[in-house]
Amino acid sequence: MTTQDDGILDCLIVGAGPGGLTAATYLVRYHRRILVVDAGKSRARWIPTSHNCPGFPRGIHGSTLLQQQREQAVGYGADIEDGCIAQLRRDGDVFEAIAADGRRWRTRYVILATGIVDVMPPLDGLEEGIAAGAVRLCPVCDGYEASDCRVAVYGPLESTVGHALFLRTFSDDVTLIASDDVEAAAAVEDAKTAGIDVLPTPAHLAFDGGKTVAQFDDGREQRYDTLYPTLGSTPNNDLALQLGAELDECGEIVVGEDQQTSVDGVYAVGDVVSALNQIAVAVGHAAIAATKIHNRLPRNWRERRELQPETAQELPSPPGTVAAAVPKPQRD
Repeated sequence: MTTQDDGILDCLIVGAGPGGLTAATYLVRYHRRILVVDAGKSRARWIPTSHNCPGFPRGIHGSTLLQQQREQAVGYGADIEDGCIAQLRRDGDVFEAIAADGRRWRTRYVILATGIVDVMPPLDGLEEGIAAGAVRLCPVCDGYEASDCRVAVYGPLESTVGHALFLRTFSDDVTLIASDDVEAAAAVEDAKTAGIDVLPTPAHLAFDGGKTVAQFDDGREQRYDTLYPTLGSTPNNDLALQLGAELDECGEIVVGEDQQTSVDGVYAVGDVVSALNQIAVAVGHAAIAATKIHNRLPRNWRERRELQPETAQELPSPPGTVAAAVPKPQRD
C-alpha cells in the first residue's frame, strides 16, 4: 500500500526501528496507505539479547526483534523500502520527501522514527565486546544483567557520576573511569560517598575475549565484567531541522502528548524524541502517533455489505494466520 488514487500517501514513516515498525503495523491495520523508508541503522541492532522487552521472557536479539516486527507489518500490507530520506519539505497541504537517490514521495502526514547514534568509546574489539555483553549501552535496559558484577562506567566525569550512582542499584563494585581530564570535586565526592572508585582516563581500552581491560599510564591494569560507555548520543534530527521543528537542548525532538512536533502534521517517536530511550517507550509513542494520524485523516469506512441468509461474511485474515470459522445464522 504505497499510494492513493491521487498519488499521495496517508503517512510516510522514516525509520524501521521498533517505533517505526509499530507505527506501520498500526496504520496498515487501520487500512491506511503508508510507506516506510529505512536506512538500516536502527540502534536496536546492537542489542545482543534484550531481557526487558515485554513478551519475551527468555530474551530476544535486537536483530530478531526487528525482523519479527518487519514481518508483522509486511504481513498486513506495509511497504518498506531501503533508502535514506535526504530532504523533507512542506508543499502546500502535503509534504514532499526526496531520497538520496532521487526517489520522491508526497504524503499527508509524516512520522519521524529516525533514532539516535551512540557515541562509542575508543575500545579495541568494541563490536565483539557488545556482542558478548562485556560492553553495554543502556543501564536501564540491562543493569539487571550486571547484578553483582564488576562494573565500570566510562565518560565525562561530571555527567557520568549519575550513571555510576544508578548502577549501584545492581552492584557494590562500580568504578567511574573518566574520559576527560576535567577536575570535578563535587562529582568525585558524590561518587566516593557511594563507594564508587574514580579513576583517570586510561591509556588503552580493549575487549580481550571475556572482559573489558583498562590500562593506565602508571602501569595498572583493571578488568571489568561490564563496561558502560556514557559518552552521549547524536540525534538523527536533520529532517526535523529542515522543517523547523522545535528541539531540546540535546537536539532531540520536542513533541506533545499526541507525539506531534511543533510542525503540524509531523510526528516523532522513539529515541529521537526527548524521552526515556526504551523499546517499550518507542512502541507506545508509535501507537499514539499512528492512532492520532488515523483519526485526523478522512474517514475510510468500509463499504457496507448485506449478509445473505444462507451464507456468512468472512473477514480476510493476514498472511500466516488462520481465520476462525464464522457460524452461519440459525434457522428457526
